Amino acid sequence: MRHALTVDVEDYYHVSAFADTLDRSQWDSIAPRVDENTRKLLDLFASRDTHATFFVLGWVAERFPQLVRDIASQGHEVASHGYSHQLVYRQEPEVFRQETLKSKTMLEDITGLAVNGYRAASYSITSESLWALDILTELGFQYDSSIFPVYHDRYGMPFAPPTIHRAVSPRGGELVEFPLTVAKVFKWSLPVAGGGYFRLYPYWLSRALLAKSQRDLNQSFIFYLHPWEIDPEQPRVENASRLSRFRHYQNLGRCHQRLEKLLTDFQFTTVANVLAEHQQQSGLPVYDYGSQSLKSS
Repeated sequence: MRHALTVDVEDYYHVSAFADTLDRSQWDSIAPRVDENTRKLLDLFASRDTHATFFVLGWVAERFPQLVRDIASQGHEVASHGYSHQLVYRQEPEVFRQETLKSKTMLEDITGLAVNGYRAASYSITSESLWALDILTELGFQYDSSIFPVYHDRYGMPFAPPTIHRAVSPRGGELVEFPLTVAKVFKWSLPVAGGGYFRLYPYWLSRALLAKSQRDLNQSFIFYLHPWEIDPEQPRVENASRLSRFRHYQNLGRCHQRLEKLLTDFQFTTVANVLAEHQQQSGLPVYDYGSQSLKSS
């Protein structure tokens, strides 16, 4: 079974945990590292003959259009990570609509290809911002990967299905939802989709939990990483909170090696390929986010 490999293309100073410390007005004055770090991932994936989905932040695409072209020309899928990396539940719907359309249009103009996938900054489509699903369907996105079916202080929708499903938005639109991977351990759903969890857990535990999720759900899992997570030399944001610094900097020096192991232990491809394979096999369950209930497919 092939799994979905994804990269959220943003720089270290874009992360939501640093938003109170590094204001957006400062971003253009900070030396960027996203181009170099993303190209390191491209080189690694090419050496393993592996393709991924790159959820590209519009702010990055605007400044590094050649990077986006190179991602697409190497056979990877380009999808949208929004424009300004703002938490969706802190945006007004119309601002979200304008920024998401701007990012989608920009990426399509750069690559000449349709952009069908979306992922929110910090998985911030939650019960407070389900209206975003309506806007995504209206803008023509075919799938979303923003919902994390866990409890967390910044994101999470624990009632959401952990499996790939067709999501019915509150106003009746439909798109496919590929939720971030969790593994059931006793009564708890443990997040195991990648990122900080991949750096925090020992590698053997990540591998075991990902394999357990595949077995329990009988479907492919989705894995994510940020380019800054393979960059232990990045500048330190010392005035961020202790928790934010721990989450951001923990095991940065080990991440690249762990990723190499992961690419050996599992087979990966793009989100689009995984969804095509699953839909061909058995169709998808339908979940109504308006009523928070499963529907017959």
